[in-house]
Amino acid sequence: MPKSQVRKKKVYTPPTDVRPTATAATRKPSPIWLPVSAVSLIVFGIGWLVVYYLSEQEYPVMELGYWNLAVGFGAMVTSLILLSRWR
Repeated sequence: MPKSQVRKKKVYTPPTDVRPTATAATRKPSPIWLPVSAVSLIVFGIGWLVVYYLSEQEYPVMELGYWNLAVGFGAMVTSLILLSRWR
């Protein structure tokens, strides 16, 4: 049986209008305060929730009631938003 021909693959070159520009590759890094504040917000949020549950919903702020959960989870969500902007 004869051997089939081997096809050579062409080298892919993307079109020029789709290529990323040089400015997209040279973005500035994030400022140092961004990861520091994000990590501190995560620690603050977890600490707030732990104190709330361990004190049997008496501390950190008794008048807030179940809104203490919103404060803790809000701090953690805010830190996730900050971390999404980290380069």
